[in-house]
Amino acid sequence: METAITMPVTQNLLKHRLQAGEVLYGCWVGLADAYAASITATAGFDWLLIDGEHAPNDVRSLLAQLSVIDASESLAILRPPDGNSTTIKQYLDIGARSLLVPMIDSAEQAQDVLRATRYPPQGTRGVGAALARASQFGAIPDYVQTANDEMLLLLQIESVKGLMAVDDILAIDGADGLFLGPSDLAADMGYAGQPNAPEVQAAILDVITRTKAAGKIAGVLAMQETTVATARAAGATFIGVGIDVTSLASSLRALAGQYSGSQH
Repeated sequence: METAITMPVTQNLLKHRLQAGEVLYGCWVGLADAYAASITATAGFDWLLIDGEHAPNDVRSLLAQLSVIDASESLAILRPPDGNSTTIKQYLDIGARSLLVPMIDSAEQAQDVLRATRYPPQGTRGVGAALARASQFGAIPDYVQTANDEMLLLLQIESVKGLMAVDDILAIDGADGLFLGPSDLAADMGYAGQPNAPEVQAAILDVITRTKAAGKIAGVLAMQETTVATARAAGATFIGVGIDVTSLASSLRALAGQYSGSQH
């Protein structure tokens, strides 16, 4: 009689590398297409964030992109549109092990999100592992018992309310770190379209410093070399340095600009 093949539980490398203090650089994946994601996955970024908040993704398109990134050297993290527990459950079941949840304004909200990522009794995640890619459809026999410990949860602070709640959010056991969203934060602080305004950058660096002091992971989206260097010096280790959509758009516009209106 043949014995069923079972797969071992693997570590969440993104979580463990960040917890070890490595500085990891990544790129936003917003083109919402697996073929495009496979190109980005050849670039050599430490991590790639598949965006379900602002990119036109559904669960199936996210799964397709997650599959190609999982086959690369880059480590995947997904951003749901919000902290909805049903959405989080679906993201985890398709195999996401790392989440960046946007628009966190309070410790209560952060706690609800944390519980949505954990199986009972620590949380409220529905137990449907036999149906899930996350457990390799039951090939990882102890997935339900081990999944909680291998989950990486980063909470995105991007409002004045969120800034005021930072210390309470950092006190939550199980939330791995904070990520700063400069554009939304700038708008809420009264500096719409000015993420590099001194007041905005000061607030970001303050949260990074406090997050590091709390022994947690600090992250930020920083699109310029100077802001990357400043954020890293303050203690950020999860640093987004690019977005596939803007990189493609700027490259194509620059190329077209070389020839537009010319006789080349």
